[in-house]
Amino acid sequence: MNRRTLLIQLLGLGGAALGAPALANSPRPSSAASAPGALPPALLPPASLPPPKLPFQPVRGPIPLASDGLSAAEQRQRYGRLSLEDRLVLPEGYRSELLLRWGDRLGEGRFGFNNDYLAFLPIAKDRALLTVNFEYISARPWCAGYEEISGEVLPFQFLAKELARRGDSVDLASLAPSDPLRQPLLAVASAAMADLGIGVAELRRDASGSWRHQPGRLDRRLSGLTGWQRPEQLLRSSGPAAAVFRRQQRLGYNDGLGDRVIGTFANCAGGQTPWGTVLSAEENIQTHVVEAVYADGSSPSPAERPFSFDGARLEGLGNPFGLAGNKYGWMVEIDPRQPERPAVKHSWLGRYRHEAVAVKARAGEPLVVYSGCDRHGGHLYRFVSAAVIRDPQDGANSRLLEQGRLEVAQFQPDSSGRWIPLSAATPLAPVPPSHYGRHGLSQACLLPHSDRRRAGAEALQSDQDLQAYLGRYRRLADLYPGGGETQMGAILIDAHLAANAVGATATARPEDTELDPLQGDLLITFTAGGSDGEGRADPAIFRGPAGESSWPYGWVMRLEDGPAAASAAGGNFRWRMVATGGTPWQGGLGFANPDNLAIDRRGNVWLVTDRSTSSSELDVFGNNSCWLLPASGTTGSGTAAAGTAAAGADPSGTGATEALLFATGPMECELTGPCFDGDETTLFLAVQHPGEDNAAHLPGREEFQAHQLQDRDGRPFEQLRRVPLGSNWPSGVAGRTPRPAVVAIRRNDGAALLG
Repeated sequence: MNRRTLLIQLLGLGGAALGAPALANSPRPSSAASAPGALPPALLPPASLPPPKLPFQPVRGPIPLASDGLSAAEQRQRYGRLSLEDRLVLPEGYRSELLLRWGDRLGEGRFGFNNDYLAFLPIAKDRALLTVNFEYISARPWCAGYEEISGEVLPFQFLAKELARRGDSVDLASLAPSDPLRQPLLAVASAAMADLGIGVAELRRDASGSWRHQPGRLDRRLSGLTGWQRPEQLLRSSGPAAAVFRRQQRLGYNDGLGDRVIGTFANCAGGQTPWGTVLSAEENIQTHVVEAVYADGSSPSPAERPFSFDGARLEGLGNPFGLAGNKYGWMVEIDPRQPERPAVKHSWLGRYRHEAVAVKARAGEPLVVYSGCDRHGGHLYRFVSAAVIRDPQDGANSRLLEQGRLEVAQFQPDSSGRWIPLSAATPLAPVPPSHYGRHGLSQACLLPHSDRRRAGAEALQSDQDLQAYLGRYRRLADLYPGGGETQMGAILIDAHLAANAVGATATARPEDTELDPLQGDLLITFTAGGSDGEGRADPAIFRGPAGESSWPYGWVMRLEDGPAAASAAGGNFRWRMVATGGTPWQGGLGFANPDNLAIDRRGNVWLVTDRSTSSSELDVFGNNSCWLLPASGTTGSGTAAAGTAAAGADPSGTGATEALLFATGPMECELTGPCFDGDETTLFLAVQHPGEDNAAHLPGREEFQAHQLQDRDGRPFEQLRRVPLGSNWPSGVAGRTPRPAVVAIRRNDGAALLG
């Protein structure tokens, strides 16, 4: 039965059932059509068993789970009809408090749009700093709410109409000074850039135990245009790429700034260092600047990424300001305690679509930094410093980020792996197209263009084409001319294609890397295994519970790394999947598209999801959510869904076989940036892009979805779901524009979150 037929049948049951008490009072479920070849029913505990002993009673989500405590008959009744809610749903006994919203004053600017990564840094008793990334602009809610939060009116309609008349995009540099489009374009682009970047907010804990924003001298904003009009605020760059930026002779564009950089944007995930600085990851820079580079590391002209805006999408923000694309896509270090200290883009950490960073700092060892490239076919990287650490808390450790080596991971199906250095001498050994063909897939080999006068990639469709390429180029030094710092800088600037060339494993969009404080292993979220038409995850490594070569629901991996030596490049590691996304009847744990992680002192893994609202296949999972993967399992919880144990659903290595639903977010949002205060009585969460697809929710604006689910006995049943379109969060006022914001979640009794 297809989804449309099912929906018609369910609607034929009558609309009155939608107002039934079971619908109104129960947290909301979700659904997905049962795929051909689905795994056998889950082997779950009989309904007669007492409910498991849990640290909290999990929120009841949109699909049946082992932890919902319902019999098969009760699951069919409770999940048959439901409505999604436009609010942050938490377990009983917990509450959320609004901390900062888009538009609130912060330093010399305002709290930005689409808050993502959060970092909590205590600075005194009951005082702390919260560092926040602002990633991108969701055009519909941003335009709808801009006048309210700023008091300014921007010419959105004129700009969209005029751009449509001129072919949808324009290069500002090509416009005459008197062109009527110039000033409206600059006004909108400047406002958008002001809402991106990084913020630091001073917090104080009041007598009730709640954290509040208390404006102070350490409040700070770095935007996408920091330094554009005030050169003393320009960002610094370190490492070999700085030598590339300083070169006067180049194949591409020169912004005239040398090794200084205007602003930071596309700031997604991040991490903290033991010495108190924050690393902020620039991710999807290709939306706003040219990503491709020439062989010498220089960037094509900003004209190749023109400005565009149609009311739904806002792109090419770097174009009006002449930004050089090779200066974005880096890891940015800031010290929240020192607003006068310039932010630094560390080029030894590589340029790619950075998402996530984990810092390993042990006395007597090199500094090791892990990060992932969030794209289909992106790679996992580690940086190893040239010098060793003496004191992990010494602020001078920032200098260790300025000299070392960058390595990229190659995974093997036998759960082993090795690190390949990205150096001039490394031989080329790309994965051939036939590797994917053996798995029934088609994937070209993307390598630096064989015409080294051209920027970007070349797609080699066959092994024969690849062999001809390797006949011309044998080492990275053959692809990136010159020598010394400038050659190394060009390799680091073009890290993704260089990694393809040396045989790095194409992964499934690595979105976070976190170090387990108890075991020392690296946990990695891979959000989705599939393809975007350009890259694809390696099907020999990233397989579904039944061996599927594409698995859109994601995984969590545990990687046990070998020692990194300052003097010897490379090294080995072991890996295993420890949690698999997907519905229980598919072999998953009930979540989809794991994104950010936080690991508490007990080793419990807190996980938030980022499922796309543009995929009907993922609609079954409902609103994005926050989950707890317990470190030591759940007493009496029984066995997880069929196939889950085989997938290694045990993030801590101590027997956890369930993911417990802790929170669901408002409509069309993503929950991001989970982090704790010092005593773990508060969980900070960023609610990003509520109402992204439809902006403000208006009464009566909704759609109905039909889904096929399975109960705990493996029997299929139908669900009819009401889905509001748009959001009014956090105000809750009908028709009011939604605003991204950060919340602080606490227990009502003030105890530790899992105390």
